[in-house]
Amino acid sequence: MKGLLDIDGPVMQIITKIVYAVWLNILWVICCLPVFTVGASTTALFYVTLKIVKNEEGNITRAFLGAFKENFRQATVIWLILLGAGIVLGIDGYIFYHMRFESALWTFGTAVFMVALAAYAIILMYIFPLLARFDNTIWAMFKNSLMIGMRFLLCTVLMALVYFVMAVVIIRIFTPGVIFGEGLCALLCSYLLSNILSMVER
Repeated sequence: MKGLLDIDGPVMQIITKIVYAVWLNILWVICCLPVFTVGASTTALFYVTLKIVKNEEGNITRAFLGAFKENFRQATVIWLILLGAGIVLGIDGYIFYHMRFESALWTFGTAVFMVALAAYAIILMYIFPLLARFDNTIWAMFKNSLMIGMRFLLCTVLMALVYFVMAVVIIRIFTPGVIFGEGLCALLCSYLLSNILSMVER
């Protein structure tokens, strides 16, 4: 029992990483406030959480701000593209939902929309962790995000589950859980992504 509670014991390590997740979530929210900086903030968040998974985090505030600055331009372009695509998908979803009618055209259109939505969700979950880890063109980032997400489908499903559970907890069960929010989600997803990104790197 004493070993569990030692400063280097597993319990204290878990507590420390949860505290890191909370602080990173605060940094993430602050840096997301102008809205157009969401991409840079999310990239910086994953840069640090991927370091935490390997116990290489160092000063997390400095690492976060450094990654935010370094990836700002590319991450912002990617985020604005995703934001625009998300708005289009949202409008399409609204139209398909409110204009339901039985026809082959509507069924086909809905099927195409669902595929596009799934592809969008996969890219959204993978592109910023990839940007945090690799240097590449914007087009390559989009393509690789989709390909990796489809190749490692179990990881993709588990990541989606992490975000879904967090949303349910915050909205339906324990609203103050928002303090963990994206920070804890990114940390948990980084544990899922760490080995995959190492494989891709080879």
